[in-house]
Amino acid sequence: MNTNTLSPKNIVFITGAFVSHTCWDEWKIYFENKGYATIAPPWPCKEASADVLRKRQPNDLDLAALTLNELIDHYIKIVKSFQERPIVIGHSLGGLITQIIVNRDLAAAGVAIHSVPTLGVFPYEFSFLRAGWKALGLFSSLKKTYLMSFKDWQYAFVNGMPLEEQKAAYEAYTIPESKSVARGGLTSAAKVNYDKPHPPLLLTSGEKGTIIPAHLNLRNYKRYRRNGSVLDYKEFPGRNHFVLGQKTWREDADYILEWLEKQFAKNAMKSSAFH
Repeated sequence: MNTNTLSPKNIVFITGAFVSHTCWDEWKIYFENKGYATIAPPWPCKEASADVLRKRQPNDLDLAALTLNELIDHYIKIVKSFQERPIVIGHSLGGLITQIIVNRDLAAAGVAIHSVPTLGVFPYEFSFLRAGWKALGLFSSLKKTYLMSFKDWQYAFVNGMPLEEQKAAYEAYTIPESKSVARGGLTSAAKVNYDKPHPPLLLTSGEKGTIIPAHLNLRNYKRYRRNGSVLDYKEFPGRNHFVLGQKTWREDADYILEWLEKQFAKNAMKSSAFH
């Protein structure tokens, strides 16, 4: 692996499926107040506001044609644009992309929050299948985008929250999705080398997760070979898939920040030992 920057200060946030990149707004402010420079770039074809994107449903042909490989390449290009490897933090499908970027040694460290599993971790959990099967477009045209209904949003993302908060989150963040991207998670596009040494990687999960249940994240974590690389797992109680916007989000951010700074403190100690 390349030498890690002792204290990287750039963070790339990677958004998951179904939601706008603006879901990271509070996280960006939090980490910027801690001295980091952050970006949360949107997916290709998702640069507009949630309201504008929903008005294109279901006929956003460009978004419908987007593939997972193209999406991964989009974020790899962004990560490679930094002079020093950035920290990468991704949620859901963004967590999958984070794992791929870390596996390719392009990040200083990675955090995969409630991640879609990498290839080889089959998502057999009923709640995953119930919450996610419509996005695969098995019985509908791949040329049309998919927009999660409010009822499905209640089950997949915001279960357990008050109704008014569920509605507000839906209006603020829910956007159409490419079924081709969703299908890509079941193909070789989602592959990583579990045996390969990698930069520090943290996987987090939520006790109340449905579309990505904690057990699925734990199996993803256990799939990696123990080879001396830093690999950690944390399940947070009471979290659903809307973890980035739940009232407890700052506790999660605190934990992630502490974990990151612990990794780079270790690097600094190792570096000073050789001088």
